[in-house]
Amino acid sequence: MFKTAITCFLAIATSFSFLLSSPQPKSFYHSLYTSTSLSDNVSISHHLNTLTRRPHVAGSEANAEAAAYVLSVFTSCNLESHIASYGVSLTYPVSRSLSLTRPPPQPPITFALRQEIYEGDPYADVADEVLPTFHGYAKSGTVIGPVVYVNYGRVEDYVTLKEMVVNVTGTVVLARYGQIFRGDIVHNAFEAGAAGALIFTDRKDYGGGSDDARWFPDDKWMPPSGVQVGSVYDGTGDPTTPGWPSSEGCERLSKEEVEKAGNVPLIPSLPISAKDGETIMRSIGGEVANEDWQGDKDAPIYRVGPGPGVVNLSYTGEYVMATIQNVIGIIPGTEEPDRLVILGNHRDAWTFGAVDPNSGTAALLEVAQRLNKLQKRGWKPRRTIVLCNWDAEEYGLIGSTEWVEENREMLASRAVAYLNIDSAVHEAGFHASATPQLDELLKQAAKQVQDPDNSSQTIYDSWTGSSNSPVIGRLGGGGSDYAAFIQHIGVPVADMSFGTGYPVYHSMYDDFIWMEKFGDPTFQRHVAAASMWGLVALQLADEEFLPFNYLSYAFELQKSTKDLENEVSGKGISLIPLFKSIEELAKAAAKIDNEKKELQKAKGWASTWKKDQYKVRELNDRLMMAERAFTDRDGLSGRPWYKHLIYAPSKHNDYGSKYFPAIDDAIEEAMKLNTAKSWHTVQHEVWRVSRAVRHASLVLNGKLT
Repeated sequence: MFKTAITCFLAIATSFSFLLSSPQPKSFYHSLYTSTSLSDNVSISHHLNTLTRRPHVAGSEANAEAAAYVLSVFTSCNLESHIASYGVSLTYPVSRSLSLTRPPPQPPITFALRQEIYEGDPYADVADEVLPTFHGYAKSGTVIGPVVYVNYGRVEDYVTLKEMVVNVTGTVVLARYGQIFRGDIVHNAFEAGAAGALIFTDRKDYGGGSDDARWFPDDKWMPPSGVQVGSVYDGTGDPTTPGWPSSEGCERLSKEEVEKAGNVPLIPSLPISAKDGETIMRSIGGEVANEDWQGDKDAPIYRVGPGPGVVNLSYTGEYVMATIQNVIGIIPGTEEPDRLVILGNHRDAWTFGAVDPNSGTAALLEVAQRLNKLQKRGWKPRRTIVLCNWDAEEYGLIGSTEWVEENREMLASRAVAYLNIDSAVHEAGFHASATPQLDELLKQAAKQVQDPDNSSQTIYDSWTGSSNSPVIGRLGGGGSDYAAFIQHIGVPVADMSFGTGYPVYHSMYDDFIWMEKFGDPTFQRHVAAASMWGLVALQLADEEFLPFNYLSYAFELQKSTKDLENEVSGKGISLIPLFKSIEELAKAAAKIDNEKKELQKAKGWASTWKKDQYKVRELNDRLMMAERAFTDRDGLSGRPWYKHLIYAPSKHNDYGSKYFPAIDDAIEEAMKLNTAKSWHTVQHEVWRVSRAVRHASLVLNGKLT
C-alpha cells in the first residue's frame, strides 16, 4: 500500500514537472506575434530607407547590394539563408528619341523624355542612376507615322475605332495607361496593324485631375514629367528558357526563337509622360473621341485621328545575360519538416521602389525579425517556413518562376501554400486575394490584427465595411510572384496589401519621401501588413489540421458556372458535366470536414490519438494536394505553361483574371468563327475542366476508385 502511494505521488510529481517545463501552446505564440511588444515600425522604416537609397533595377550592382542587405538581416535572425542565382536574359535601353511633326505653322518638337528632379530632392545625387524611360523587352526600331488615339488600347477600343471607320494600319498609336497590362497594349496595337505604340500617364488617372492640382512632392500625384516604365513581355520567367530553369549551361532559345514564341512585342514602343502625351494629343484631328475616352476637365479635347500629327519614334535596346539573386531564408519545422509554408516578395525595382516592391521587402524583414523573437521565447514551427526575396519580378516574374521551375517536383509534393506580398502599402484599406480554400483563414487572421488607421477596430471590421463579408479577389492574373505557384504547379496562394494602386507607380518619384509623406507616415500600415502575413503563415505552419475549407471552393465554382451559362446560352453547350463534378467536390469537402472533426474529438483520448496521428498527416496531405488536381499537364491551348484550369490570366490582359480560362479562350474563338467545330472545342474544354474538378474530389476523398 505504501509503495503504491509512493508510486502515485511520483507519477503526479513527474506530471506536474512536465507541465511546468512543457512549451507554451502554439496559440500563445500566435497572439504574441501580433502584439505591440514584438512589432517595430521604426525598424521597418529603417529597412525601407536602406533598401531605397539608390535605384536598383534587376541585374544592377545596386540590386546586388540590396540582396546582400536582405541576406544579412535573414542571417542575423538565425534563418538558414542562402542566395539562389540564375543567369537570365534582361534588356536595357541604349538610345531612344521621339519627335512630333505638327501642321504648319507649328514647329516640330523633339521631346526630352526625361523625368525632372524637384527642388530639394534628396535623391538628386543618384537620379542619373535611374535608367532612361523605356519598356523592358521592347522591340528595337524606328517608325514614322500619323498618330491614332486608342484610349486604353483594349480589344474593345479597337472595335470602337473600327465602328468609327478609323484605320490604324501603319500608324503610331497613342494609348493611356490603365485597365490592362502594358504588354497587351502593345500586342493589341500590333494585331490592329500599328507600326509603333506610345503609352502616356493620363492626368485623369494619375495626376490629380486638374491644372490646379498639386503633385509630388507637395501632394501624392504624379508630376507632369513622370513616366510609368515597365515590361512589355507577357510571358513568365526568362524568355530564353520557357518552362525550364535558367541554370548554368542550360538550353536556351535564340533571340529569333524568343520573338517567334510570341511573348515579346514585334513593334517599337515607349512610355511617355502626361505632359508629352497631351502635347501629342493636341496634334491629333479627326472625330472627337467618346466621352469615356476623354481626359480630365482641363485636358485638351481628345480626338482619334489619324494625324495630322506625325511622330518619329526610335528605340534601341540591348539584351544582356545578367545574374539575378533570390534570397532564401528557412526556419525548419520540428514535426513535419518536409511540409513547406512559403512567403515571398520581390526586391528589384524600376527606380527607387519605395512602394513597389520594397514596402513588401521591409515587411518581409519585419516578419523574419518577429519570428526570430518568437524562437527566442521557445516557439518552434511544426512545419518548415521559407522566406523568399525574389529578383527580376518587374521584367516578367523571372526570379520566382525560375526557382519554381527548378524546384518543381519538390514544391509540388511538399508546398502547403504560398503567401505573397508585392507592395505591402500603397494607401489605407486592406485588400486580399486568394484561392478559395484560404478565404476563411484570411478572415480569421484579420479579426486578430488591429486596423492601423483606426485603433478601435480590427482589420476585419474595416475590410468588411457595411457588407456582411469582405471581398476576396482571385489570383488568375499574372500581376506578381504567386503566378508560378498557382498557375504552373497548383499550390494554394494568397496575396495581401494595403491599398491597390498609387499615382507615382513605376516612376522615379516612388521613393522613401513619397512613402513617408503620403503612403504610410507612421509606418503602422507596414506593421499591420507584417502582422497579417506572419499570422497567416504561423497558422498554416503550426495548426495540426491545415485550415483549408474546400466548401468555399465548391461554392465559388458553382457561382462561376452559373455565370458561364449566360455566355453559352443557345449555343448547344451542356454544362451538366461541370455542375455534376462541382456537386461531387462539395460532397467531398463536407466529408473531409467531418473526418477532421472526428479526429479532433479523438485527440482527447491519448491512447487512441497516438494511433490516429498518421491519419492527421494523411488528411492534411489530401487537403494540400487537392489544389494540384485542378492542373492539367497539357496546360491551356496555345499557352501550355499555364497548367491551372480554374485560374489563369486573361488572353488579352495579363493583369486580368479569368475563371475557367480554357473555356473562356474557346468561347472567344467560337464567337469569332461560329462554326460547329469551334463550339465543339468549347464543349471539349468544359469536359476537361469537369475532369479536373472531379480529380480534386477524388483527392479529398482519399480513396482509390
